[in-house]
Parts: sequence; structure tokens; C-alpha cells
Amino acid sequence: MHKQVALQRNVGNFEKTQRVEQGALYRRTLLTRSFFRFLLRTCCKYASEGALFYGRESLPVSGETDMRKVIVQSVFEDAHNYMKDGVLLRQVINVIDELDFGDYQEAHAFGEIYETFLKELQSAGSAGEFYTPRAVTEFMATVIRPVIGETMADFACGTGGFITSWLKQLLPQVKDTADQEAYNSSVRGIEKKPMPYRLCLTNLLLHGLERPNILHGNSLEHDLLDYSDEDRVDVILMNPPYGGSESALIKQNFPQNLQGSETADLFMAVILYRLKKNGRAAVILPDGFLFGADNAKMNLKRKLLEEFNLHTIVRMPSSVFAPYTSITTNILFFDHTGPTEKTWFYRMDMPEGYKHFSKTKPMLPEHFAPVLAWWDHREELTVDGFDKARAYTAKELAEEHNYNFDLCGFPHEEEEILAPHDLIQRYQEKRASLNATIDRVLADITALLGETK
Repeated sequence: MHKQVALQRNVGNFEKTQRVEQGALYRRTLLTRSFFRFLLRTCCKYASEGALFYGRESLPVSGETDMRKVIVQSVFEDAHNYMKDGVLLRQVINVIDELDFGDYQEAHAFGEIYETFLKELQSAGSAGEFYTPRAVTEFMATVIRPVIGETMADFACGTGGFITSWLKQLLPQVKDTADQEAYNSSVRGIEKKPMPYRLCLTNLLLHGLERPNILHGNSLEHDLLDYSDEDRVDVILMNPPYGGSESALIKQNFPQNLQGSETADLFMAVILYRLKKNGRAAVILPDGFLFGADNAKMNLKRKLLEEFNLHTIVRMPSSVFAPYTSITTNILFFDHTGPTEKTWFYRMDMPEGYKHFSKTKPMLPEHFAPVLAWWDHREELTVDGFDKARAYTAKELAEEHNYNFDLCGFPHEEEEILAPHDLIQRYQEKRASLNATIDRVLADITALLGETK
């Protein structure tokens, strides 16, 4: 009991006033050296005793608990200690103990190093995760145009890439203490897997958030119809997990017409229900969502056109997430301001000199320059007789294309050899789409035959 009391007592004062480069004062929340020292020394002490996570489950946490104390309790949840040698752990602590987390420049540099570390973790495919390239998250955060006072959420936040990109765009707007408080409380996140969750917490702490509002859990476990206005946010930036499926118990949390078989469809339903009126969203989804014709996808796309303003779809090249997956993805931009009048499609071609992206030749922020140049000066474009950018009315998408958003695609793609898992997933998506189309046509024919009797 005395260990947890000591742990909570030493969650100390994190706030420190910093001076920005322009000379204006604002309050910048940074973890102090004493807090890191306490946590690390406690780990060292418990590791030497063979009980690094002793008492974690008994730490009292409730809805009223300070977020800093929640972090202490949850950061080691589902964790296992593999460092049995207390001497080695002490050596690690001694190195980290030399860092001054109270110094803005040193903390900022450490944060940049940590983001590089997260980028290298992309090769850790055994975790079943792949991470969104920072060039993509920064592009989405740029065009979504954050405003101080808004709340932003990522309901499958991984290591926090979208959140940190949002914060980087928001930081220049911080001018005083009130702005800093709004900045600190602007983000929400949920992550299901324990390792990305801990990495995300550390990432945000190093970006100056004293109380990161990041929860460890599954966003799909909440009944969709139980969300209130307090649960809704101004902006959603996400790359939902796709290619997987959820249990029948999870699907019961969704209206019957939105109970999709794919995880991405369920997350899309959550996004639509948790976006505030006049809110904005940017979401990455695979091609299967665009051409999919199963019941859930059709109803989600119908809802997007009838209740939301789906104003832009950016078609990205197939190798954006290579070598972790070759499935082609798209960025859907929409807001909750009213029904869609027209939707712009823009095909993002491979940059000159690139045949495909890879670990040695990754996607870079400058590759989005043509998209950004087109964004504020939109016009229809054709390349070699094929549409590169074109606007379609909501009526055209619904009636002429029957909610098939697979438009302005890539006409000159070479035959691509996919990994077995990706190839199976693509065939499954196409089969599901064809089956749904056949079922719908048969239903129409049956209805017509019934009318002629």
C-alpha cells in the first residue's frame, strides 16, 4: 500500500513557464526530471526485487481520478517485464537521468528522436500493426486547418501520429496561457493494443502534454446510439484498422443497417456518430470501401452523401504503406455542415523518379505539393485522356454510379504482384462487392416479377 501512496504522491508539479522564440510568455507543460527519476528508480528497485509491476492493479482509478494518476496506473497495463537484471536497468536509468526534461530545447530534441524511433518501429510487423507515414498525417492535419479551442480525436490512435501532426499545426496559434490550456486539452485518443498505447502516451508526454487524454480500450465496444453531445468532437483524423473483423457481440453495438463485416466499416460508423455539427473529418479508407456494395458500405456511403458534405476524395498510390501492405488507400474529407452537393476526386500520381514507395524511398511531405497547389484552386484535370481530377454531383454518385466511388483511378498501373495476405483480402473485397450486387439485382427482379402477377 505504501508503494502506491508514494507513487501517487510523487506525481508532481509538471507545469513550467517557457518563453517562445518570439518572446511571448506562455505556459508550456513539461515533465520534470524528478517525475521521470521517480518512475525510473521505482522500476529499478522493483525489477531488482522481481516485482516491477507490483501493486499496479490495486492503484485506485475512477472517473474522477486525475489523468496523471490514470497514466501511472495504465501505462504498465498488460505489460511484462523482460529485464531481470537490475544492474542493466540502472545503467539505462543513469543515461536517461542526465536529460533535462525541464529544458524546452532538450525536451523538443528528445521528442524528435522519439518520433524517429517510432518510424523505425514500422518494421515490427509481428505486432500486426503498420503506421501511417508522417507525410500523410501532416498533409491531412494541414488541410483540415486546426483552430485553437477545437477538440480533435483519433479512435484508433496507434502511436499518436495524427495527434502529434495536429498539435504541430496548432502550436503556432498559441499566444497566451488560455491558448496553452486549450492546446493541452484539444486531443482525445483511444488505442486497443497495449504497446502502441504506451508508445502514444510517451510520445504525447514528450510533446508537452501533461495529461494526455488517451484511453486504453476498444472504440467499438460502446453502443453507437448511446453517444451524447459530450462524446462528439470538432475534428476527426484517422486511419482505421482494415482487413480485420469483429465479433458478433461487438456488432450488436451498431444499428443493423451499419453492422459491417469489416473493422473499417464499423469505425466509419463511429466517426459519423461522433462528429459534431459543423465538424470536419479526414479518414483513410481502402479501395474496398469505395467500390464495396454490401449493405453496410452502401448505407455508410448513402449517409455520407445525404447527411454530410463529402467534398473531396484523394486517391493515393498503392505503395504508400509498402512494404507492410499493398492495398490502395484513399483519404476522404468531409464535414457535418449539410448534405453533399458535389464531391471532388483527385488522383495522386507517383512522383517523378519513383516507380513505387519503399522503406528506402518513402513518401515525403513534398510529394503532396501538387495536391496542396490544387486544393485551393480546384479545376478538372485530365492526363492522357484519363480523369485526374473531376467533380461529381451527389445525384451522379447516387443514381448514375450507384454509390460506387471508385472514380479517377489509376489507368496505367502495371500488373502488381501482391503479398498472399493482401491478394486474398483484395479478392474477398471484390467477391463481397459482386455478391452484394447480384443479391440486389435478384431482389429487384423478384420484386418486378411480384408486381406482374
